[in-house]
Amino acid sequence: MAVTGATGFIGQALIAALVRDKRQVLALTRHPRPDSEYVKWLTGTLEDTQVLERFVSGVSAIVHCAGRVRGRTLEEFLRTNVQGTAGLVQASSRQHPLPRLLLISSLAAREPQLSWYARSKYFGEQRLIEHAGEMAWTVFRPAAVYGPGDRELSPLFRATRYGMLPMTGSPSSRFGLLHVDDLVAAILSWLDANIPPRGVYELDDGTPGGYDRQSVATIAGQVWGRPVTILPIPAALVRLLAGINLGLARLFRYSPMLTPGKVRELLHNDWVSDNLPLTVALGWRPKVHLCDALPAAILPADKTLSRRINP
Repeated sequence: MAVTGATGFIGQALIAALVRDKRQVLALTRHPRPDSEYVKWLTGTLEDTQVLERFVSGVSAIVHCAGRVRGRTLEEFLRTNVQGTAGLVQASSRQHPLPRLLLISSLAAREPQLSWYARSKYFGEQRLIEHAGEMAWTVFRPAAVYGPGDRELSPLFRATRYGMLPMTGSPSSRFGLLHVDDLVAAILSWLDANIPPRGVYELDDGTPGGYDRQSVATIAGQVWGRPVTILPIPAALVRLLAGINLGLARLFRYSPMLTPGKVRELLHNDWVSDNLPLTVALGWRPKVHLCDALPAAILPADKTLSRRINP
């Protein structure tokens, strides 16, 4: 099987699980890496059509985890999340026999009007649907994925250890969370399915109605054994900082995470998923909840893939 995005947060967790299962993996990487017993690395990018042809040749399944989450223009997101996905799908659809393909998208694709990232993930899904032909395909839209090594939510969870939970947006906003181990378990269920389900499926940890800021603070307080105070950050201030950050990113040519579009995602009031369709299709059910996973979720990222595979 083949995996894109294998050096990212989700990709590393998936590779580690595949190695534990002693599955042979071909992984795409931008920078050369040494092969191991179960993982062979192919150096290249999604923009290189010749590399993509080699990458998908003879594989039975492809898990497409790669994606851009930071950027200073819409074009940067489209290049990776749409054009890169389209190239991978087109190369895969020319193989005989056809492989199955799983696209790890994002719940943000449900609201493409909010941000460049959300729009690009939605359009990436559409390219898969348009160009897959007879190929078996599935799209996963996970909620916010967290776990050891996550760089986005770990700082927020780490703050709760010191009795603070900085949040913006409405107190009534609700959101889903998904532990990376549960996402990997869903991917493995998809790989083991005789006939993978065709469709777009949402995933979170199954908490009824999702979470809000107060429920996260309450859980963190129970885990750490001390009160956790919510620190409301005014939306106007976050918008101002995002605008400044985007301007600086364009001036100094770095890829920002906090942008006006990301703020619109943060302020959206409903990021709760419905797991039932995927449970019916694959029998998958989430097992990890925030109350159990919070202590490990604040751990720093592993420095190398090998450390994750061979702790």
